[in-house]
Amino acid sequence: MQASTQSCEVAHYSPPGPPCTMAQRSEAIPAVRGRSELSLNRLFVAPAILFAAFVAVPLLALAARAAQEGDIFERLTSPFVLHALRLSMLTSTLSLLLALLLGVPAAYLLARNRFPGYRFVTLLVELPMVLPPTVAGVALLVAFGRRGIFGGWLSDISLELPFTTAAVVLAQLFVSAPFLVRSLQAGFESVDVTYERVSATLGASSLRTFWSVTLPLARPTLISGAVLCWTRALSELGATLIFAGNFEMRTQTMPLAIITAFESSAGLSGAIVLSVILLAVASVLLVLMRVALKRGALPEAV
Repeated sequence: MQASTQSCEVAHYSPPGPPCTMAQRSEAIPAVRGRSELSLNRLFVAPAILFAAFVAVPLLALAARAAQEGDIFERLTSPFVLHALRLSMLTSTLSLLLALLLGVPAAYLLARNRFPGYRFVTLLVELPMVLPPTVAGVALLVAFGRRGIFGGWLSDISLELPFTTAAVVLAQLFVSAPFLVRSLQAGFESVDVTYERVSATLGASSLRTFWSVTLPLARPTLISGAVLCWTRALSELGATLIFAGNFEMRTQTMPLAIITAFESSAGLSGAIVLSVILLAVASVLLVLMRVALKRGALPEAV
């Protein structure tokens, strides 16, 4: 059989020759596929190693330089760092909660409906993902600033958003929520509508079906989208700087604190310490996401 399979392969690529049976073709396909994958692996291994090194070297250099700093513990526990870290965790968490509250319904509607202006709405949802953060900050300032479109109305009800902690949350929400919506929309689209219809025939309401059937089936994309949203909010800089400013203990998040430290007497050493903290937080969030996805019943979405 082995000899006939080999002759069949030769005949397949260099006719004329003996015709191949279905069994011979089935046996020949894995061998051809294996050689093809092996050649691709050899072709792609060098660029892959180069990319991995490009990402790893700066991060390892940052960690190594931080380990060389003799007063790193004192810097980590300084009020300047603790206030910035506390504010970053608070505002990014609030941004995530608001993104879940507003983004989950939006993702479901976009996944399950096609309506006039659907493409335009989708474009609006995805635009902040590619928009420069500084442009986002200017747009928020023009809309909600004291002289913005809604600035006068907000002043009438004694509500001022610019250069406040609330402005930090809004800036983070604007740039991070689309990552959650886009990820969860893909998750809802992958859920078979049949499950929802079966649940309805069993007497479950639409809302109960959503909570007990649809959302659990889309859980991997919910988890990955939430982590992406949170980390994006945690690392937000440009929109926050323009719309909320850089005021210590009020709007100075960790990215802004890095800039402040870099421009102050602390210099590069202070910026390194703050950068290592954000690196550690981001790494923990990614590990937690992987653990949550691994424990889930469905395969990973990222």
